[in-house]
Amino acid sequence: MALPQEIIRRKRDGKVLTRTEIAEFVSGLVTGAWSEGQIAAFAMATLLKGMDREETVALTLEMRDSGTVLDWTFLPGPATDKHSTGGVGDNVSLMLAPIVAACGAYVPMISGRGLGHTGGTLDKMDSIPGYVSQPVQGDFEKTVRAAGCAIIGQTSDLAPADRRFYAVRDVTGTVESVPLITASILSKKLAAGLQSLVLDVKTGNGAFMAERQDAVALAKSLVEVAGGAGLASTALITDMNEPLATAAGNAVEVQNAVDFLTGRARDARLEEVTLALAAEMLVAASLAPDADSGREQTLKALDSGMAAERFGRMVAELGGPADFVERAEHYLPQAPMEIAVKAGRSGFVGKIDTRGLGLAVVELGGGRRRPEDAVDHAVGLTRILPIGTEVREGDALAFVHARSEADAECAAKAVRNAYGIVEEPPAVNTPILDKITA
Repeated sequence: MALPQEIIRRKRDGKVLTRTEIAEFVSGLVTGAWSEGQIAAFAMATLLKGMDREETVALTLEMRDSGTVLDWTFLPGPATDKHSTGGVGDNVSLMLAPIVAACGAYVPMISGRGLGHTGGTLDKMDSIPGYVSQPVQGDFEKTVRAAGCAIIGQTSDLAPADRRFYAVRDVTGTVESVPLITASILSKKLAAGLQSLVLDVKTGNGAFMAERQDAVALAKSLVEVAGGAGLASTALITDMNEPLATAAGNAVEVQNAVDFLTGRARDARLEEVTLALAAEMLVAASLAPDADSGREQTLKALDSGMAAERFGRMVAELGGPADFVERAEHYLPQAPMEIAVKAGRSGFVGKIDTRGLGLAVVELGGGRRRPEDAVDHAVGLTRILPIGTEVREGDALAFVHARSEADAECAAKAVRNAYGIVEEPPAVNTPILDKITA
């Protein structure tokens, strides 16, 4: 068995680590044999020197096997999922899981909480009264079988090595390593027992990968390493230079998702990305021969009401109201204060500081400054105007939902500063920028 410092030294010097050395590192994460200082040194060495494909595959598989690996082979259909690198107004998962389930797949979706300026799927689901977002394994399996999908949080026994490794990376400036991001994402998805995976890698001013070339590099790494680990995958590069939905927050995004599923209202960019990802999931799961056929299936699932029914069944199976889809407004928490953010001049919405909008939601209490902070599910932004919209002075750019007048005014100022009004109609961003395949 090699000493931790020798493994660190080899990576520091740019050497390719063996599977045995990587296994020793992961074992040290779980058992505590490696100190936090040694973990941090290994992470920094990897950030600076990188890992090749084989090293990253080995790290992914070792972290997958550090805890429980779920098995969905008892299901009568394929188990599939998607992962998003995070954005603002990105409630795609809430529609995507039931849409794909209505098309014959099973979606055991293990999601995370908000990170930085981005929203978390789990925080959104926690807006629903009674909904148990971290159920025991038996209830998770029962829900997936009954509804075809279940959106829950990661349990402590799934990829525990990644949990400790990420906690150290988060406080040592080593999060941005593409191999480590890749292994972190895929180890959890592989531990979830999936047979296929579609990745939504976002780029733009509201994404963690702001530059497109960085997003493409991450997407290629994810697809290649997933393939090396035996997991079929595809990645879409999507635009996050403006919010995806016209709502940003928790309960407000759940309401937006219910409106989407029932056909009451569907934001155009949100619909394009959601249906594209759903189609790719059906292709990856061998339920559609190509993306065009997959899209036709997803539209039928929506228009027939089957997707909304699956969502409602999932909510009820996990402890939420049986009539949630029909009466979402009645059940979801609502902030006591709502104010319009008015445009200061006439023109067109030319640009949006998407990260700024996300941070405004965090400041309202809709996100966390520290991991232990509670989230206010009621606050957020709604009716967010997209890029290209013509406005007159005094028109509402968005509406702020807050606990107090002071909070509302502070958020309104942030929203106003996030909007750039121009004289001529701008080019409208295409939401789907690229597709990365194995």
